[in-house]
Order: sequence, then structure tokens, then C-alpha cells
Amino acid sequence: MPILSTFAVYFVIWWLTLFIVLPIGMRSQQEEGEVVLGTVASAPAKFRGLRVVILTSLIAALLQGGWLLASHFFGVSISSLPVILPDFG
Repeated sequence: MPILSTFAVYFVIWWLTLFIVLPIGMRSQQEEGEVVLGTVASAPAKFRGLRVVILTSLIAALLQGGWLLASHFFGVSISSLPVILPDFG
């Protein structure tokens, strides 16, 4: 796979993984019992941006590495995945 395509796929995987990782371990201000005036009770109690970015990057790298290994050693490609759309022709 060309290097630019590899980075493009990693970028897409990273963003999809980000939305999976964001709610993990999040505690709201209401759960902590300390709602700051002017914020909603469901807002996060603590900002943990660095933790989320690092965890997202690690998970995305593992997924990307798995895909690269599968495509290199086992010949898996997008065209070998099953088609789930019906044929309307």
C-alpha cells in the first residue's frame, strides 16, 4: 500500500476510534456531585484530552497494523470483503 494511502486510512481509523474512546471512563459533574455554575450537569468533571488522544492513537495503530498484516501476509483487500448491498440490476 502506498505511504499516502496508509496515512489516509490511519486518519480515518483514528477519527472513528476517537468517538469510541471518548465516553470510556467519563464521569459527569452530576456523578461527581460538583456541578460548576454555568455548565450543564452532564458535562465532564475532568478534562482528560491527552489520555483520550494517546489511547485513540494506540488503538488506531493496532487496527491499522492488523489491517496491514492481513493485507500483506494473507492477501486480504477491500475487494475480498463480502458485499452486503443487494443487486438491483
